[in-house]
Amino acid sequence: MPHGGRHGWAIGALIAACGILQALPAADASAGPRPAKDRSTPVAQAPSKPEPVLPSQVRSAVALQIALEAQGYSPGLVDGSPGPKTRIALAAFQEASGLKATGEADEATLALLKCEPQGAFALVTLGAADVADVDPPPKDWIERSRKRRLLYPSLSNLIAERAHTTERFVSALNTDLDPAAFCAGSLLWVPAVKERRRFQGTLERIEIDLERRMVLLFAGPGGRGSGKIPVPAGILFCSIAADPAKAVPGESKVAAVAANPTYTFDPAKWPEVHGVDKKLLIPPGPRNPVGLRWIGLEREGVGIHGAPEPEMIGKTGSHGCFRLTNWDAIWLADLVQVGTPVKIIKSTAESAWRWRG
Repeated sequence: MPHGGRHGWAIGALIAACGILQALPAADASAGPRPAKDRSTPVAQAPSKPEPVLPSQVRSAVALQIALEAQGYSPGLVDGSPGPKTRIALAAFQEASGLKATGEADEATLALLKCEPQGAFALVTLGAADVADVDPPPKDWIERSRKRRLLYPSLSNLIAERAHTTERFVSALNTDLDPAAFCAGSLLWVPAVKERRRFQGTLERIEIDLERRMVLLFAGPGGRGSGKIPVPAGILFCSIAADPAKAVPGESKVAAVAANPTYTFDPAKWPEVHGVDKKLLIPPGPRNPVGLRWIGLEREGVGIHGAPEPEMIGKTGSHGCFRLTNWDAIWLADLVQVGTPVKIIKSTAESAWRWRG
């Protein structure tokens, strides 16, 4: 079961920019002794690096995914390859904005989203602080428990998470560099994801759709999508329990929120792990099993949380919780309050918003 600081939380494929944290939100902004603004080195009058040459449709797709995410509708990963998640995000945004929910990027939708294909990528530099955030976590659980923090396995992994994308896409944008050779001073093109995301209104309730593996966020009166027929003011994609018996439909509420949680590893709940015969306290960090945020529900040991492998969201099952990417978990943790209602539904037919694509 996760633990973490609850005070203040629980109770109660381009715009060029200078530096990771000016261009990108820090995935681990609250970790460690350094303030977030110091976690990379600005590129003051840095040598130029030509923009990647990409098909126009890739650039447009990245701009679309960035714009959707900035409005609170996650496309999953910002990777220039729009699929079902991007279509669902588009449809939800369209319907909440008074447009026909088609899941297609028509002119009216693009105008509302203010997509900027020419600003879809940012040039960033890796700094010494980023290098300090790399320390490949041990595979052995006992060794993990002995670490002070569970950090990123590589600079490629770090920059991919902070850019809400994949290591493969970062590599495709920077073919002049071997990812294994990334170091302090490396100049990289990455998706120019926004530092802040919008949520129009106040979060009134959360719905977790087990069938679509989605977290739907509904606003209170006057917020986006509120009306006689409610439409999500934001959506996120999640992994759910591999064992259906551990994801029981029903009503619940947010009980606690923790930043940089630790995790209690119980070998009884991990039958696939051998050689561990006692509970272990796993230290915090971006590669902790519950990531950078824990949103505990009024169900013992069940919560919504971040995850160490963003590319696996929705593809693999959890041990009973609801996994988000770290960046989505950070955003959601800023929206919820203790007592926020959470409804877990088994079938999309029970959802307040049923669009499938």
